[in-house]
Amino acid sequence: MSRAAGAEAVAAPRSAGAGFWWYLGSVGLLGLAVTGWSLARLPWSAIPGLGAAFFTVAVLLALAELRPLVTAGSPDENGVTISTAFVFALLLHWGLPVALLMQTVATVVADTVRRRAPWRTTFNVAQYALSWSAAAAVLAIGGVGASIGHPLLLAGRDLPIITVAALMYFLCNDLLVTKAVAQHQRLPLREIYAHHLGYRALTEGALLALSPIVVVVMERDPALVPLLILPIAAVYATASVSLQKEHQAHHDALTGLPNRKLLLRRAGDAIERSERTGEPVALFLLDLDRFKEVNDTLGHATGDALLQLVATRLSAALRPGDTVARLGGDEFAVLLPVVRGLPAAQAIADRVHRALVEPFGHQGMSFDIEGSLGIALYPAHAPDVATLMQRADVAMYLAKESGTGIEIYSADRDRHSPSRLGLSGDLRRALSSGELAMHYQPKVDMVTGAVTGVEALLRWCHPERGLLQPDDFLPLAESSGLMRRITHFAVESALDQAARWEEMGLAVPVAVNVCARDLYDGLFVDYLRGQLAGRGLAPTTVQLEVTESMLMADPGRAAVTLDALHELGVSISLDDFGTGYSSLVHLRRLPVSEIKIDRSFVGRMTGDEDDAVIVRSMIDLGAALGVRVVAEGVETAAAWRRLAEFGCPAAQGWFFSKALPADDATGWLRGESPSVISLPDDAGAAFR
Repeated sequence: MSRAAGAEAVAAPRSAGAGFWWYLGSVGLLGLAVTGWSLARLPWSAIPGLGAAFFTVAVLLALAELRPLVTAGSPDENGVTISTAFVFALLLHWGLPVALLMQTVATVVADTVRRRAPWRTTFNVAQYALSWSAAAAVLAIGGVGASIGHPLLLAGRDLPIITVAALMYFLCNDLLVTKAVAQHQRLPLREIYAHHLGYRALTEGALLALSPIVVVVMERDPALVPLLILPIAAVYATASVSLQKEHQAHHDALTGLPNRKLLLRRAGDAIERSERTGEPVALFLLDLDRFKEVNDTLGHATGDALLQLVATRLSAALRPGDTVARLGGDEFAVLLPVVRGLPAAQAIADRVHRALVEPFGHQGMSFDIEGSLGIALYPAHAPDVATLMQRADVAMYLAKESGTGIEIYSADRDRHSPSRLGLSGDLRRALSSGELAMHYQPKVDMVTGAVTGVEALLRWCHPERGLLQPDDFLPLAESSGLMRRITHFAVESALDQAARWEEMGLAVPVAVNVCARDLYDGLFVDYLRGQLAGRGLAPTTVQLEVTESMLMADPGRAAVTLDALHELGVSISLDDFGTGYSSLVHLRRLPVSEIKIDRSFVGRMTGDEDDAVIVRSMIDLGAALGVRVVAEGVETAAAWRRLAEFGCPAAQGWFFSKALPADDATGWLRGESPSVISLPDDAGAAFR
């Protein structure tokens, strides 16, 4: 292992244990002692007389130490230092003191230029001193020792002992550095030592094999030494070309970020490391919001410039060692090879997401481009790289659909997970086996306590999973083509129940939720008209609830169906009001007769004045527009009293009643159910 590789591998001392520091201290003291002993034996006055060959090799050694050789496919991004060839040549020709002198000077200079910590420089100097001393000992035992006064004149018979000395240097150098890495990462020495051993042996062996050639050149004629520059320069040039080609193959041409291929390789390496250490790996997938609008409106040149700005911000938001990659288009990925659990991953994801919040400036224009980010962790969410990518992608699309910005992968919300696919098959069976049922939750007049209507809510009585709420299976129904059948089931069940209540003398309007596909379906109005006529029900018996986000996704198409429903006499309720982006213009133009304040605002208004102001404003807005207002999620008397103060006309929630099966709802409407809740004595006081 090269000295550069070893230094980088132990670059985070704060996380190391006491054993690591004891080891570094022991190697440092022993190595510095050997260096001091060796340099004390050096006849300094004789150095100027070594001639041009020595100084030429010394210069080449120093330059090589400052400029490591990085090759394509190298497991170490810091490369290998070809100074090894020149130090070994000095050891062979003039002995250990000269070799250690030049190795120490070159190491200190190079580490100073790179601003490395003193403890790292000390370790580098020490491990080199011990490794070269071991090689010198082998040479001395073999009778091939040299000194300034008696330089070695190489002969063919010396090659076997030189080979053994080179092997001794390699083993000592590699073992000393590997031991430090193993101590720091707290992993078995054998496991670390075997990692890329073949590459290290090949590169170090080639450099050490070059040393005898350097010695022969110095012996023959010092003037020939500069000729060594030509093959060395050729090696550097070839490595540079191969490295450039490898960079192009593994990096995005526009942003310079790693591409999908390099990301997958690094993710694989991170997972291998995680298997050894037990530390999780996190992967984020990030898709830019509103970027397509910029690209389509202002052209690809502006879009490319914005992608480069995004790449810069994302890179700046990450830790050293993390990877941000561009996968294509406006999609990016972030790899955290080491992360301390989900909370730490969320914190970094928040930082990445915030990096995109501030507008981007380009050519005098300002662009608001945020992102939707999905988080997946190994091994918690996926067993391999491919699955990790797929599940981060699922989480990212959930973030985009929900508008939350950041989502963590959840198997329960993964439409493509095996359990969800199994649930899809169960849902098809449930439609024909009577497992689906409608529950009914009343809407109550805030002044009189009278029931003004009920909302029909779908439930699935799953034989194994129990009672499932709509959020558990409706997204699956939308993606599997079952939504139309489910809508028809809900409408027909609700109308059947309304007809039964009408026969009992309980004339209660029933609200049914419909999806975007129903709203944009030109045949839906005729279908509803036929269902009402078949039961002899007036159009006012049914009310359709549509969400604000659904309505605003395509107001033009929605308006056609809404106008037809209005002509039929069916009223429209705007559900989850306050969570979307509807404008007053749309509310005035569309035939909406009711707005329902989202439960998120109602639930927080008793403890948050900002939400209270929002709720009151929506109630006032409804009054100004002439539409009825219903507050959802009323669960406490405090919430009811606050709504009464604001003049809210109607409400629904657990404070009055939860959603009940048809029979229980019938008893509730008749006043027979013990779940009936009487309004407080001051009901309607705010209106008097």
